[in-house]
Amino acid sequence: MNETATPAKRPGRVPTWLRVLIPTVLILVWFALFGAGGAAFGTISEVQQNDQASFLPASAEATEVNDLQDGFRDSDNVPAIVIVATDDGTELTEAQLADVEALRDDVLDVEGVVADETSPVIPSEDGEAAQFVASVAPGEGEEGSGVTIEEMRALLEESAIDGTTAAVTGPAGFTADLAEAFSGIDGLLLLVALSAVLVILVVVYRSPLLPIIVLFTSLTALTASVFTVVQLAQADLLLLSGQTQGILFILVIGAATDYALLYIARYREALAQHERKWDATWAALKGSWEPIAASAGTVIVALLILLASELNSNKILGPVAAIGIVFALLAALTLLPALLLWAGRVAFWPRRIARPDATAADPSHGRHADVVDDRAAGERGLWGAVGRLVSRRPRTVWILSTLLLAVMSIGLVRLDADGVPSSEFILGESQARDGQELVSEHFPGGSGTPAAIIGPEDDLQEMADVALGIDGVASVAVLSTDSPAGSAPVTEDGVQAFGPPGTPAPAPTVVDGNVLLQATLDDPSDSAEAEATVVDLRAALDEVGEDVLVGGPTAVALDTNEAAVNDQRLIIPLVLLAILVILMLLLRAVVAPLILIASVVLSFAAALGVSALVFEFILGFPGADPSVPLFGFVFLVALGVDYNIFLMTRVREEAMRHGTREGILRGLRLTGGVITSAGLVLAATFAALGVLPILFLAQISFIVAFGVLLDTFLVRTLLVPAASYDIGRAIWWPSRLAREERRHGVHAAPDTDEPSSEGAEAVPAEASADLADGDTADAAEPPRRDPVQAG
Repeated sequence: MNETATPAKRPGRVPTWLRVLIPTVLILVWFALFGAGGAAFGTISEVQQNDQASFLPASAEATEVNDLQDGFRDSDNVPAIVIVATDDGTELTEAQLADVEALRDDVLDVEGVVADETSPVIPSEDGEAAQFVASVAPGEGEEGSGVTIEEMRALLEESAIDGTTAAVTGPAGFTADLAEAFSGIDGLLLLVALSAVLVILVVVYRSPLLPIIVLFTSLTALTASVFTVVQLAQADLLLLSGQTQGILFILVIGAATDYALLYIARYREALAQHERKWDATWAALKGSWEPIAASAGTVIVALLILLASELNSNKILGPVAAIGIVFALLAALTLLPALLLWAGRVAFWPRRIARPDATAADPSHGRHADVVDDRAAGERGLWGAVGRLVSRRPRTVWILSTLLLAVMSIGLVRLDADGVPSSEFILGESQARDGQELVSEHFPGGSGTPAAIIGPEDDLQEMADVALGIDGVASVAVLSTDSPAGSAPVTEDGVQAFGPPGTPAPAPTVVDGNVLLQATLDDPSDSAEAEATVVDLRAALDEVGEDVLVGGPTAVALDTNEAAVNDQRLIIPLVLLAILVILMLLLRAVVAPLILIASVVLSFAAALGVSALVFEFILGFPGADPSVPLFGFVFLVALGVDYNIFLMTRVREEAMRHGTREGILRGLRLTGGVITSAGLVLAATFAALGVLPILFLAQISFIVAFGVLLDTFLVRTLLVPAASYDIGRAIWWPSRLAREERRHGVHAAPDTDEPSSEGAEAVPAEASADLADGDTADAAEPPRRDPVQAG
């Protein structure tokens, strides 16, 4: 078919002043958001909450205990354990013990250390170590108690005791190390992510201006997101953690850039068909808004489903990240078109965009007319070769692709996502982790982080006896404001005095008829052994009374893991169902959406299987948090469907004019370059999360980056096109396209085993060499309404 479209009558022109006003207003509004968001960057860390207990569901037993504990304490001070141990395994000398006492006195002078709540020096039973627990005020501002811990550690270095190793550990120490690990989130993370995106854009477009426009669009979307999130956090309408902030940054940069790539591909295509930039802009918007909006919609819906989570850390990610995607969508469909409207063809300099000739299509139409009837031109290059492979052996291609993904999925048997000790959250050096190892060597591992037992005053002795009878419990103490140490030991003989012989036993502190017992565990509080002890403790204390509750750091970790597992069982099916419904509405079919969902689920399983092997045998990670598979699923399925949406919306558009099988090949050629570029950008941005020394983020970084590459180069390139080609027109069932394609030969070529040679259009030579614009300057649509489009 080598027809020349008859130019239609040009509709009424938009007044010049309006064509100037609209983009000007859009740009000014976004510039204002950019400024406001830039200022909000300085305060986003101040509204973070990284306390694991704050992310528990309200119904969790550990949450109830935390709430009840507020009545037993007058402050929110956090314990920091200072431990000193000999290097050679000998006992501490009297001189060294005296130096430890002097060190304690110096620590009490550090601002932020509460002297009245700091314990005396406690030697270990083996005599090789000594420790004391310093009470640290939470502090104010972004750094909080981290400044106090930093000064304490500096003091330990200045007052080093010969022949010993000293460390600051405990909850305050781990919190300080975690804050330090997140300190690069504002600078280093953004720098690495933006640098990676810039390099890819420069290689793709080979233009100095266009990458800057795209990056500015992405950064503006991010700053607007940050401004909104900070305002909501300050109003206590949502919580924000360090890991959520990191994901927000990466997700917005990656998504906004992906949407920008898709729009630019259509804009360049439109510039080759329309002389006026205004007409080209509207044509590009008409051709790109639906797949971009649908792609963003799937991600937003998947994220908002996280609101159904039990775990607050999962729940807060949903609205925060969804806000980011909303601004990425708005920026891609308003700010970017406005900027490119001003720049026009200059944006692509030094590359030249061909101007339209007499065969250009109706400017009022969202798509374009055929230019050259030259099938060979359309099949040159990489994507033409891929199309030929798919068309010649579709069944072989999709079966082999499926088998490859299935083999990768076998690694799931090595996935260990039952939780990791909090001491392993940080990758690399951690003084708190090193200090905890010293504590475990010379003291009960749970020293400084006991399990909290709250129950009726009348059951104090029974609760203590039950706890002392549990394997893994080293000792029990009761909170007492009358005791100089703030607590008193409890044995089988009752509450014991703390002090020299003859000292009377202090009275327990009673709040609303309850007492607070502290059970020190033999194992570190973040270990699996400690969690098993808490499970046994809860079961045994249930026999004492239903109103006896067990909390503390170990219980918090235990309840967190249980809630995360429950979230997996609830969220994953809901996300799949929601995305399936969106795809059915978008493609007006049932079969094609089922193929797409099946492909991304299989791709996720393959990515998680390979990741499990990499984590265990190459990176040596100790395991994974139960939330890692859930987050990986939400991001990979939602983002993986994006690329299938980009592909299949174009395939449907082409199928209405050329037939399903020919439409699949044309859609593959037309979207190949832009989707590949988008996949590389998104993978690079998520890979940037790996620069932060946080185990959770490093694992999410690898899973999503690897999974996106699988979706880009295998699923979208081979599996989906080959399976769709093999099935043929039935993929559109039950829409009218599946039924009427056969009857409308004028609009759709017959759906034969071989692609039709009719209707093929040329890809200009310069476009075939451009990775990002492999889908440009091709496949124009005649200026007519297809009778099956309503289906």
